[in-house]
Amino acid sequence: MTPLGRGFRARVYALVRAIPEGKVASYGDVAALAGAAGAARQVGYAMAALRDEIVPWHRVLRATGAIAWGGAPGRPILQRALLEQEGVRFRGDRVDMARHRWRPDQQDLEALLDLPGALP
Repeated sequence: MTPLGRGFRARVYALVRAIPEGKVASYGDVAALAGAAGAARQVGYAMAALRDEIVPWHRVLRATGAIAWGGAPGRPILQRALLEQEGVRFRGDRVDMARHRWRPDQQDLEALLDLPGALP
């Protein structure tokens, strides 16, 4: 089965739920950590499909730290407000990725995804 097969969205949602307050990840970061490097767009589709506030979708951004301006009306403004409430700092319209990027360690990821050796 390919990395984008059954279970891809479940891995994406598990990873995004693990991003702590005050930290962010890019769509590409999440795709790579889920074992599907290059699938950033599919991570975006997974975030757009969410109807569950348990998954902190607002912590996933473009690689540049910019908020994606698609999706539901008002969602980008809400995303910025939620991030700022968590202490995430912006430089203009972009998050300071050097300061706020989530960098989980391999052991935590393996436990989270139950995929020993399958992560980059």
